[in-house]
Amino acid sequence: MAVIADFAAYPQWAEAVRSAEVIERDGQGRAVMVRFQLDAGMIKDSYALRYSWDGDAAVRWDLAEPGSVVSAMSGGYFLAEAAGQTTVTYELAVDVRVPMPGMLKRRAERAIIDTALKGLKTRAEATKVESGGAERTGEDTT
Repeated sequence: MAVIADFAAYPQWAEAVRSAEVIERDGQGRAVMVRFQLDAGMIKDSYALRYSWDGDAAVRWDLAEPGSVVSAMSGGYFLAEAAGQTTVTYELAVDVRVPMPGMLKRRAERAIIDTALKGLKTRAEATKVESGGAERTGEDTT
């Protein structure tokens, strides 16, 4: 969860994120509002997400300030630990203002989810190695 909560590092591992700025934090110091600059090829946008945290087990988000292209977004990361591994489930729903055929939209959603999970896994493994901890790999569940 520490990797997920480190929004300043998102441009290093989340392929389309150009910047992520925390604009509001809760009493525990966790981000509750984050503004993103996105460049995903055809989709370039700026929007803000509102986060709600369930300790280190889950984080959910909803669109707080729509962008010029992104009109709706919600999702979450859900973590489960078992036998020394962490399984991450990622949910995402996005609507855009530009008309997009259903098949193309599903393909784009799949690419976003795959990229997010692969980037998260790579970053989490690298962070474990850098901090001197035992490297831990997990299953990606989408």
